[in-house]
Amino acid sequence: MGKRLLTETPVISAEKAVKMLPQGFYAGGVHVGIKRKRRDVGWIVSEVPAVSAAVYTQNAYPAAPIVVMRETFGQSGRLSGVIVNSGNANALTGEAGLADAYAMQRAFAERIGVRPQEVAVASTGVIGVRLPMERVLSGIAAVPVPPEKDPEAFAEAILTTDTTVKAAAQAVTVDGKEGLIVGFAKGSGMIRPNMATMLAFLLTDLAVDEAALTRAFRDAVRRTFNRVSVDTDASTNDMALVMASGLAGGAPITADHPAYETFAEALFQVSRALARSIAGDGEGATKLIEVAVFGARDEQAAETLAMAVVESPLVKTAVYGEDPNWGRIVAALGKSGAAFDPGGVRVALGDVVVFADGAAAAFDEAAAKAALSGREVKITVELTDGDGEATAWGCDLTEGYVKINALYRT
Repeated sequence: MGKRLLTETPVISAEKAVKMLPQGFYAGGVHVGIKRKRRDVGWIVSEVPAVSAAVYTQNAYPAAPIVVMRETFGQSGRLSGVIVNSGNANALTGEAGLADAYAMQRAFAERIGVRPQEVAVASTGVIGVRLPMERVLSGIAAVPVPPEKDPEAFAEAILTTDTTVKAAAQAVTVDGKEGLIVGFAKGSGMIRPNMATMLAFLLTDLAVDEAALTRAFRDAVRRTFNRVSVDTDASTNDMALVMASGLAGGAPITADHPAYETFAEALFQVSRALARSIAGDGEGATKLIEVAVFGARDEQAAETLAMAVVESPLVKTAVYGEDPNWGRIVAALGKSGAAFDPGGVRVALGDVVVFADGAAAAFDEAAAKAALSGREVKITVELTDGDGEATAWGCDLTEGYVKINALYRT
């Protein structure tokens, strides 16, 4: 079978991480009335212009904030602030919506005393409706100066149909300097690469040069956020962003720095934890599904196979019903389009092997059902084609998903 290379390093739990910020960062959130009750405008402020990198949706209809980011972020490569609203995506709103996104950027820049191109702007929520700009601008005007440290308020302010805040953190030591990576995310429905209906904001006080940060972050996004699927629908608003203040001290980490791999791995682990939390909080979900593929021809083949299984409606409903219907998993592999040896496949639910050597394995039905009964379900696929491996995350498909999305605008 394939060699298993994937590692998993424990990260700081969401309960603790949501109260943490690296050196030099501030955050908060308020309720301005876009949503009925919960906070709906959030912000992040950096004491210094932070080296930054971003990845955006590949949807052909990018929302106004994505257009603004593509036009302005490249002018500096550094960010001093982030302004986000939830409850309204400001997507497919024409020139007026674009003007609103620019207005958000300018207003927040003026509030914190920086240039507009140093501010990232993001929106999430209902598509096709103009933002209530008077309310949004009132929220921006209420941002405390000097800013506060209330990351939990920020984490809440970016949510839409999410049922819980999403945060993760990991401490990193580089050249004797103690650093911290903290991430916040939202995402529950319309989740599918590239990326997903998700926003993710990762912050670190480590010093990292722009090229190294971009390289590490894009690789982390590729292996985490781009392997999450709740319902196969790619959003108009997806954005993942990382900011490095450098206030932990020390020389900047470069791509050939001895600590680069340590930093990149920590960034991956925080991104991975956020991706898992997004998948597990899929709309109407009762279970997180993790599909790990080993021994594929290459990483791309492994990713294609893992995504085919995690996105199959038949697999998702079988997991919901706790039915060890391995035939649905094998069929999903077969339809994936990836090249592999069908005779060299083994499938396990948890630790229970249910398929091997081209046929059903002799397995205990009760044990297999038990492997599907928990909050997290692990499906492992092992092949004999090479060393390629990938993990994808999704969730079960329930009546709750249908209800939420049938009534989303009402």
